[in-house]
Amino acid sequence: MLRKGPNRDLVREFLTYIQVEKGLSRNTLQSYARDIAKLHSWAETNHKPVEKLDRKDLREWIARMSRDGLAPSSISRSVSAARGFCNFLMLDGHVKRHPAEDIHTPQRYSRLPKFLSEDEMERLLLAPDIKTDLGVRDRALIEVMYAAGLRVSELCGLRTNDVKLDEALLTCHGKGSKERRIPIGKSAVHWLQRYLSIRKQFGNEAQQELFLHRGRALSRQTAWSIVKTHAATAGVPDISPHTLRHSFGTHLMQHGATSLTCTCGRLTIDFIRERELPVRASNCLPTKTRRTLRRSLNS
Repeated sequence: MLRKGPNRDLVREFLTYIQVEKGLSRNTLQSYARDIAKLHSWAETNHKPVEKLDRKDLREWIARMSRDGLAPSSISRSVSAARGFCNFLMLDGHVKRHPAEDIHTPQRYSRLPKFLSEDEMERLLLAPDIKTDLGVRDRALIEVMYAAGLRVSELCGLRTNDVKLDEALLTCHGKGSKERRIPIGKSAVHWLQRYLSIRKQFGNEAQQELFLHRGRALSRQTAWSIVKTHAATAGVPDISPHTLRHSFGTHLMQHGATSLTCTCGRLTIDFIRERELPVRASNCLPTKTRRTLRRSLNS
C-alpha cells in the first residue's frame, strides 16, 4: 500500500475525502480507485512513490496508456482521477506544486496519434545495413525524418542546398509553400555527411533533390516503402507515414517541452545522442533559436 510516514494510506484517505466532499456514488468511487491503482502500479514499475511523481512522469504515464491502446475517454478519466489525487496531496501538504495542473488530455472520441517508444525508434534507426551504400542512405533518411519531424513529402522535397551541415540546420518547404529552418542533432548531421560522401553512387549527382533512388529524386511512395521495410526488420508494427513525426513531437514533450507551440521552457532533448537539437537546450535558449523551434514544431 502507498504510505506517507507511519500509518498513512494516502490513497484510502483520498477516496474517503472525495466521498465525503463530493458525495460520489459507489460506482464512481470504484472507478477512481481503479484509475489511481493504474497510476500506483505504473509508479511502482518505475520505482517512484506516487506522491513523488512530477509532470514529466505523468506525461509518460499518459503516453504508456495510449500505446497500450486505451480509448481517449478512458485516458481522460484516468488523468482526471490523477489530477484530483494530486490536488488532495497538495491541499494536505504532501506536495508543494500540482504536477497535473496543466496536463492536457485527448479529446473524447478522438484517438491519439500513433508514435514509437524511444526503444522502438532506436531499433528502427539501427535497422539499415550501414555496410552498404543503400543502408547509409536509408539511415540518413530515417535520421533526418525523425530529427526534424518531417512529413514524407517534405523529406522528398529537400534539396542539397537546403542542408547546412556546418550550422546543423536544414530548410524545409512544407504545406502551403511555408519555409522553415529546422535545427538537427549531431547524429543526423553525421549520417547526412556519410550519405553525401557516397551520394554519387546513386547516379545523376547533379540532381537537386537530396535523396536519390536510381538517379532520380526519391518519390513519396519509395521513401515510405524504405521506412516500412526497415520497420518490419526492426519489429515495429503498425507504422504510418506520420508515425515518425508524431514520435518526434511526443519525445520532445516527454523530455521537458512544455508544449509544441511554445518551446522556451526547459527542453532536455539530447536523450538519444542529441538527435533533436545541435545543443542541449535550457531555460536560457536564445530568442532566435526559440523562434526557429516554434516555427518548425508549429508547422
